[in-house]
Amino acid sequence: MNSRCFFLYLFLFSLLFTSCFEDNDDNGALASEINDFVWKGMNASYLYKQEISDLDNNRFNDSEEYASYLNSYNSPENLFESLIYERDNIDKFSLIVDNYIELEQYLSGVSLSNGLNFGLVYLPNSTNEIFGYVRYVNNGSEADLANINRGDIFRSIDDIPLSIDNYSDLLSQEVYTVNFANYFNNNTEDVTDDTIELNNINIELQKVPLIKNPVHHYSTLNYSGGKIGYLMYNQFVSNYDDYLKTIFSEFKSNSVDELILDLRYNPGGSINSAIVLASLITGQFENEIFNTEQWNNNIQNYWLNNNPEYLINRFMSFQSSLNLSRVYILTTRSSASASELIINCLKPYINVIQIGTTTYGKYQASVTLYDSENFSNQNVNRSHNYALQPLVLKTLNANGVTDYYNGIIPDYEYEERAFDMGQVGNINEPMLNFTFGLIDSRISLDIKPELFAYIDDNFKFDFLEREMYIDNKEIVKNYEK
Repeated sequence: MNSRCFFLYLFLFSLLFTSCFEDNDDNGALASEINDFVWKGMNASYLYKQEISDLDNNRFNDSEEYASYLNSYNSPENLFESLIYERDNIDKFSLIVDNYIELEQYLSGVSLSNGLNFGLVYLPNSTNEIFGYVRYVNNGSEADLANINRGDIFRSIDDIPLSIDNYSDLLSQEVYTVNFANYFNNNTEDVTDDTIELNNINIELQKVPLIKNPVHHYSTLNYSGGKIGYLMYNQFVSNYDDYLKTIFSEFKSNSVDELILDLRYNPGGSINSAIVLASLITGQFENEIFNTEQWNNNIQNYWLNNNPEYLINRFMSFQSSLNLSRVYILTTRSSASASELIINCLKPYINVIQIGTTTYGKYQASVTLYDSENFSNQNVNRSHNYALQPLVLKTLNANGVTDYYNGIIPDYEYEERAFDMGQVGNINEPMLNFTFGLIDSRISLDIKPELFAYIDDNFKFDFLEREMYIDNKEIVKNYEK
């Protein structure tokens, strides 16, 4: 569904609800202005509305009862959390923010960051102590300027050894000192004899506003049968869609006939950008179903009865589309939401060969709701800066596949080694080298057993964690057409 249709629906729905309480001014009922926005936004849009009795359309008999309900919560955050369905298991992602400007910046690729992108795993022989390894650093970031590199190991933060109990607090700070270490594997595959020792390299990092280009690396590589396009893409951001088209135009001019799409560190982002990328990979499926959407019962039934097409997103075609019938996609546990959408929605059409580890398991998408008449970002209530980012839909591919709670399992299991990361884009980088082995039989397929148990990554500390969302641009302009 495009944003114009969604916000038109919400506008009409909110009018229906408001009309039920048109005596609000007469009875003198008082309610928190922000709490009113929170409840109405969730009532109109929340994916799991039917599971929350307080969001029922007939929950309140009159405006006084409604006002009393709102005033029983001492903060918008408390009200919002009371309306979330199974926070620990089902809806881990809906959030409320008190500064929508920061939210908008994040969705456009700007966030508070030190540029350190890392994974966290257990120390050998431990179920409590952990260490971190650098996956990549953002160009121009604090980490980049400090000459931190992919493959660097850190054991402590602020001279405090990382553990399962403290890592969240230590790494969520805006300023901290990273205590680096050396990894010794004793030249064996057995990790039980491995050791990690601090090396007296200590670097203080501060999180500052950072523009992150989601295209970390791309190149054209030669192999015996032709040319391979390689793209490490680390976030689906609409601002960079034109840049993606330029990259694929270069791939096409270089006669690329195979593509390796590296989504190992991509937590998701814009659904529209996922459609663009999938259409650049293919191109031969223009107007075919990329994915369908399932909303709460009110929204779903409205569009099924009025125009079912609004629940469908379709492939596009561009001059730079490669028309491939096969794609190799690299994944880790950090690959989430829109990254998984690409995999799931390409599968009905082309051969998707997934290499790496099982993905995160996120198939729901959200949208930004502002305190305005139609919840768009036009004519917003200026008395506060609150906004909602609730889950509003789940995605299904053309075959109806969704609900991959436990992630998407790869065709070829291959785990990154914290002590042997390699250089991104270099043929000798282990996972890229393995993928070359699938394409070019000259390279042996050395499948390695799993050594490290995934704990977490830097996305836990981002403003939005592993989010997939509907774009919220030019809503009023479209609405007025």
